[in-house]
Amino acid sequence: MFTRLRGIAFYFFYYLTMVWYGTTGGLLWWLPYQYRCRYITQWNRLIVLFARHILGVKVKVIGAENISNQACVIMSKHQSEFETFYLQTIFWPLCTILKKELLRLPFFGWALLQMEPIAIDRSSPKKALKQVQKVGLERISQGRSVLIFPEGTRVKPGEQMRYAKSGATLALAAEVDILPIAHNAGIYWQSRQQKMPGTITFVIGKSISTKGKTAKTLTQEVESWIEQQSSLLLESTAN
Repeated sequence: MFTRLRGIAFYFFYYLTMVWYGTTGGLLWWLPYQYRCRYITQWNRLIVLFARHILGVKVKVIGAENISNQACVIMSKHQSEFETFYLQTIFWPLCTILKKELLRLPFFGWALLQMEPIAIDRSSPKKALKQVQKVGLERISQGRSVLIFPEGTRVKPGEQMRYAKSGATLALAAEVDILPIAHNAGIYWQSRQQKMPGTITFVIGKSISTKGKTAKTLTQEVESWIEQQSSLLLESTAN
């Protein structure tokens, strides 16, 4: 019962601040990107703060020293909403690849729009791939890192789907490194279910160079590292 009450309190503040930042953020369309982005990122920080003090969800980062100021392609597991909020707070400026339907949501979509994400149509893979390459190269040339969830959708802890080569292809075209990330957010932040108190751990790997590699070998290297680290996190949580 106490867990449910904390969940109700969290979502009260979640939706309250979403309406505020969605409305006020949408009115800032005329400002340069960096100001709009910093403003909306404040909402992400609030969500992380609410999670910590209301839900008891803390965060631990391993490998923070691997974060660089240089633009790169970031590839991460996607298990919940939490990592989409949290990663925006430690990587800046950051461009996220997401499904275009999210931009149609009232308030939430309005706020997302100010972050200038790459909104793709998942029903047309070829078109989506071309968009990721074209817009992704533009964003990287502007000094922004690009966040890609290579499995294309949320997966439960311990599960794995096929890794798409779009992230590796973009990194090769832009001649930038890939930064792999593993985490266990799905254990504590379950979609449409109660949020459980605990510590979400993010493991940030060392940059993976693209030099002399193909999209296939790069994707395999990233997949191997992320899945290995994800398994270790799952084992340590179970113990």
